[in-house]
Amino acid sequence: MALRRFVLMLSPLALAACSDHEPSPPPPPSPAAEAVGSAQDCLPLTQFSNTRIRDDWTIDFIGGAGNRVWRVTLPNRCPGLKSADSFTYATSLSQLCQQDIIYPLNRVGSEFQRGTGCGLAPFTPVKLKQ
Repeated sequence: MALRRFVLMLSPLALAACSDHEPSPPPPPSPAAEAVGSAQDCLPLTQFSNTRIRDDWTIDFIGGAGNRVWRVTLPNRCPGLKSADSFTYATSLSQLCQQDIIYPLNRVGSEFQRGTGCGLAPFTPVKLKQ
């Protein structure tokens, strides 16, 4: 009886230890990039013409002929973003901002299905390393 009570007393401690861990940091994106300016809260939609999803944490917004790149490192992992390799968003403004939500766009048969929403982060101008 005493052993059972001891084990029951330790169970909440073991569970609490599991919940105290911080999420693991994202892996370094590839290609690496060097910041070439200050991060900005919003990016006008006219400033980028393409995006590259590097992983479930990182999106590069590419402007014009590829000579301008803004990297967004999401505050949390966006499950399925890399495997979907596309996303959608809705904005009533003419810009995307760090508080906006994106949704991975998954192909299901011949249709697309919106995945779980993920919050953006500031847009940092970068120079991609080769």
